[in-house]
Amino acid sequence: MSYSVGQVAGFAGVTVRTLHHYDEIGLLVPSERSHAGHRRYSDDDLDRLQQVLFYRELGFPLDEVAALLDDPETDPREHLRRQHELLTARITKLQEMAAAVETAMEAKKMGINLTPEEKFEVFGDHDPDQYAEEVERRWGDTDGYKESQRRHASYTKDDWKRINDEFTAVHAHMGELLDRGVAADSAEAMDGAEEHRRFISRHHYECSYEIHTCLGEMYVADERFTAFYEAIRPGLAVFMRDAILANAVRNS
Repeated sequence: MSYSVGQVAGFAGVTVRTLHHYDEIGLLVPSERSHAGHRRYSDDDLDRLQQVLFYRELGFPLDEVAALLDDPETDPREHLRRQHELLTARITKLQEMAAAVETAMEAKKMGINLTPEEKFEVFGDHDPDQYAEEVERRWGDTDGYKESQRRHASYTKDDWKRINDEFTAVHAHMGELLDRGVAADSAEAMDGAEEHRRFISRHHYECSYEIHTCLGEMYVADERFTAFYEAIRPGLAVFMRDAILANAVRNS
């Protein structure tokens, strides 16, 4: 039995465009074609797609997924064991964070003040305030920093929610371009980088192309920024940097 690309997209919860892309890069090539040349997927193809989506959910880039699945030394059961271990580790971390949230909710309800250690133990060594302090230390005397402070002082809670939602959408769009294999110096990627620059100018400070390229380099050079972007989509830090540089050249 075989299935059309539309049926498979519906089964897996992905877009037809994604399946076309996987075919084009050799990650998931359908076993059959109809007389009209349309893609037809077998049950084995669906098994491979399941493995692809497991690895993508775990943060593996597509080239690594292909290498893992095409390794003749690894059988399908080994893939499942590896994925089970990785998922178990993620579940454990999420359970720890959920427990921390529940503790905070209960403490608020009962009027209990948690210690700083209790508030942040789930985040390990991460200090939520370290970036604000460092930003002020490094750029506190600049016009951009002063401008951002003036703007931020006027924002309400609803303003910040809207701004954060907008920023998340900008990053999600860039991650989607990366996932599709769009080149960083393509018009689409450069347009995404330009929207990123305009977002900063709209809500924080006037972000020139020179400043924007410095930010792009920092996304790769500073492991904390790199980790932030890698958590959105593996490879996104470098993709952002390259798209930002290409966009600056386009507008020079």
